[in-house]
Amino acid sequence: MTTVIDPRLQDAAHSLIENLLASEAFVAYQTARTSFNQDPEARSLLEQLSESQAALRKKQAKGSATQAELDALRELQAQVRRNENFMAYAQTQQEAVNFLREINTDISQLLGMNFASLANHATC
Repeated sequence: MTTVIDPRLQDAAHSLIENLLASEAFVAYQTARTSFNQDPEARSLLEQLSESQAALRKKQAKGSATQAELDALRELQAQVRRNENFMAYAQTQQEAVNFLREINTDISQLLGMNFASLANHATC
């Protein structure tokens, strides 16, 4: 079964996508993401942090986490926060998410319904 989408709706969707990608929030995010991806230290720190957090969660669930392990995790978190590329990436990512939420709210108000919920039901 083939679904036919009204060409006007398709044009509007493409226009929305183009405008979103050209928006200040997304341009800043793409720039920060590129800088982050080109920074091996930032990527390594994030990987170490993720692994350390997962290991510590397992130990906490078993009740075997030590203060030294908690301190090591806090130091790793501090190192990540000192990495400018990581922080710019995280900040611009959050700003892009907030921007999308604003767009969703605007579209939802225009439609008189929760626009994002349409996507959730379409993927089920």
